[in-house]
Amino acid sequence: MNATKTTALLAATILLSACATTTRQVADSSFKPPTGDYRLIVMQPDISCSVLTAGGGLEPREDWTEQARGNVLTALRQQQSKRGGAVTIASTRAEAGGDPALVSDLLFLHQAVGNAIKLHKYSVFTLPTKKDRFDWTLGEQAVKYGAETQYDYALFLHAQDSFASGGRVALQVASALACGFGVCVMPTGGMQVAFASLVDLKTGQVVWFNTLADTAGDIRTPEGAQKMVDRLLDKMEPGKAQQAPTTT
Repeated sequence: MNATKTTALLAATILLSACATTTRQVADSSFKPPTGDYRLIVMQPDISCSVLTAGGGLEPREDWTEQARGNVLTALRQQQSKRGGAVTIASTRAEAGGDPALVSDLLFLHQAVGNAIKLHKYSVFTLPTKKDRFDWTLGEQAVKYGAETQYDYALFLHAQDSFASGGRVALQVASALACGFGVCVMPTGGMQVAFASLVDLKTGQVVWFNTLADTAGDIRTPEGAQKMVDRLLDKMEPGKAQQAPTTT
């Protein structure tokens, strides 16, 4: 086999081996998905897209981010239309209603709480007081927002997507070739990571949470955004405190 074919085969192997998606839900033990005549606000999604450089750094791309944000909003509208209830999709902070400063605080707070849930419920860094239960909250700020707007629930979504540059792909191919000589350190490629939270605005509690990691997703396309939203939100599982990872 010549060098060109070998390089192409290695590149294809890298791409194929990267095609895996993992989701994992956690929920309050008494959680049941909202039904009936409920009012839900989908807060402005927190979306970002970046280039993964040859050196491993992330360079934000605002054009990709804007494109992805529009795709995710469209996907959310389609996905939530099947849920029932009275649902509002906020494409901006102003569309969420309520006090603008309070809405901004909630979005920042959700990102912090979501990252804390990922750290302490999905890794070895468990908290003794939360080890066997799901007990996270956005506090009185969420309750105040619910009282102002009369929403029953708020759904938050955070997603980051990165895409390997040509230089990064070349480095992966070179590393794969080096494996044949006993030196095998494979640089990572682009990655899609996302999480979503459902918050009960009567109590401020995060009652359901799901996280996603995908090495092949692309929310810059309508199809990729729809796939991510469906994987995150289509199957809200009731009454399970912990759920094993699933790979699709």
